[in-house]
This record gives sequence, C-alpha cells and structure tokens, in this order.
Amino acid sequence: MTVKLLSAPFDLAAETDAFAAAQTGAGGIVTFTGVVRDAETGTLERMEIEHYPGMTERALQDIRDAALARWPLSGAMIIHRFGTLRPGETIMMVATASRHRADAFAAAEFLMDYLKSRAPFWKKEVTGQGAAWVDARDVDEAALERWQ
Repeated sequence: MTVKLLSAPFDLAAETDAFAAAQTGAGGIVTFTGVVRDAETGTLERMEIEHYPGMTERALQDIRDAALARWPLSGAMIIHRFGTLRPGETIMMVATASRHRADAFAAAEFLMDYLKSRAPFWKKEVTGQGAAWVDARDVDEAALERWQ
C-alpha cells in the first residue's frame, strides 16, 4: 500500500512489476498512467507543479485509504510527480488490485477522479505567451458525483 511523491521521473515498468509482485490472490490489476499533455495549440513548454510537503502526502493517503475502505482491494498505489515537467512526461500513476476486475477498475477510476479534483497540487502551464495557473474544471468536479 503505497503513496509516493517524486520530483524525478519514475520507472513505470518497475513500479508496475513491483506492485504486481506484491499482490496475492488478486484476479485483476489495473494501472493508469497520466502524462503531461500539450496545449491544444501545441505551445506548452512546461508544467510546474507545486505542493505542500506533508499536507499533500496525507491527502493522497486519505484518498487511497478511502478506496481501500470502499472496495475489497489487496493493494492500491498512487505515485505523483511535482516540479517542472514537459509535455509527454509521466506525471502520475495509480494501481489497484482485487480478486475481481470490476472492483479494481472502479477503485482506479475513484482514485483518478479524486486525485484530479481533491489532491492539493497547484499547476501552472507555461507557454511562449506566458504562464497561467490551471483552474479546476466543472467536468472534473461533476465526475465526483458518482462516488457520493
């Protein structure tokens, strides 16, 4: 059961393999990897992600613990990066494991929805035209309603 905040890139295959190796009795393992997407105009130079150490780890742990309480999981993992990231770089990963795939898929979606809307990260997009903080999106907030 892991939560990691990293400033450096991580090895997606190694993290997935280690997570899978730790699961016993799981019939399904679901992973999701998020990458920094370029701006629609193709002008994103970088994304700067800030957080408050301690507070962010606790918030991610709470989100992971909520998934563990809601579904019969044998494991759940969250990895999220901070600092300066470029388009195409891996920004985060979640992994869930359960005896049944439906629980693993649902828990992974739950983690993603809550990470997108409730994890205390501040993101700034930097383009050739300047920098702007990323605002919360209504669609991300609406996604949480299915988990109420």
